[in-house]
Amino acid sequence: MKKKDEAYFEKKRLNMVDTQLQARGIRNEAVLEAMTRVPRHRFVPEKYRDRAYADTPLGIGCDQTISQPYMVALMTEALSLTPESRVLEIGTGSGYQAAVLAELAAEVYTVERHAELSEQAAETLSLLGYKNVQTTVGDGTLGWPEHAPYDGIIVTAGAPDVPESLKNQLADGGRLVVPVGTRPLQRCVCVRRRGNKFKSKDLVSCVFVPLLGAEGWSPDSSANDWL
Repeated sequence: MKKKDEAYFEKKRLNMVDTQLQARGIRNEAVLEAMTRVPRHRFVPEKYRDRAYADTPLGIGCDQTISQPYMVALMTEALSLTPESRVLEIGTGSGYQAAVLAELAAEVYTVERHAELSEQAAETLSLLGYKNVQTTVGDGTLGWPEHAPYDGIIVTAGAPDVPESLKNQLADGGRLVVPVGTRPLQRCVCVRRRGNKFKSKDLVSCVFVPLLGAEGWSPDSSANDWL
């Protein structure tokens, strides 16, 4: 990509951080810096690149989306990550959220049910130099127990309830951010673990693609099952 193109996208990215994130109350400096650094346009299909920094989700194939920038920032901020954190992401998608997490945490593990998206994301992350992200294909509702416990878990799809497997893979003091509710509308909640107790807090109303799997929605469910 030409230098002038990168300068063009950098200007759009800085405007996104200013008008979409800071203006809506995102205050964590590390999150804002991560969102400033990660080239979101590299994670969307070519036909959508000029809209990469728009205030909206975008299609990435396989009936999946790259989340609205504000939702990425809000959910990331809620995790309260440190440079030593180990994070699990459910729903790799384009790899953009994983890249933002990789800017903030020591280790990022991300699970995607669509092999095509997982492979594309892994390639993009590698090309951009992210070496602290591991990808896999599987049922994200069951987490990735081999690498548990995690200081943070983020779910980028809407679940009917908080998956028990994910709660069990949280470290003591860890946080799980997940959209929960019906198919048309969810509420983004942050669940914090203290020993064997879990306390949740509602963050914001939202709409995500459904979380499919053993502890999510059934792939065979009809639209009426989600209402």
